Amino acid sequence: MAKTKRTRRRGFFYEHSLSIVTIGLLILWLVCYCYADPATHLGSFFGNAVADWSGSVVIILGTKYLLEFHSAESRRVKGRLPNGLLDFLWRHSLLLFIIVTGIGWAILFWRMDPQSKWGQVVGNIVSEWGQMGGLVFLTKRLIEKGSKEGH
Repeated sequence: MAKTKRTRRRGFFYEHSLSIVTIGLLILWLVCYCYADPATHLGSFFGNAVADWSGSVVIILGTKYLLEFHSAESRRVKGRLPNGLLDFLWRHSLLLFIIVTGIGWAILFWRMDPQSKWGQVVGNIVSEWGQMGGLVFLTKRLIEKGSKEGH
């Protein structure tokens, strides 16, 4: 009697669990920070967590839906679009998204008091966006021996 392999149907949560849980944690840190005193260790932690986890959400969803040509961290870019400008925007959509939204965060930070409760968080988000953009850009040409992409 031959055993048949049962295929297991996987649901929406299974397919998107990483982004769902990461967004949930970001919401948790946002709510905690709303009620925390940023002058305390715990309040400072929540503020930093908001910036860090917002970057995680962007990287998880960004690498899922956007592309970065020649980046080892991105999905492979297949084919070309007939319009050169649209092809460029499509091939570099991840880095362009990080740059455009990073400029938005930087403008917001510029207009805020950097010592205010939310000013500190937005400053950390600007730093996070700079780090993400830098890493996406650097992975276009550089590798790390021992990593998945560096072999």
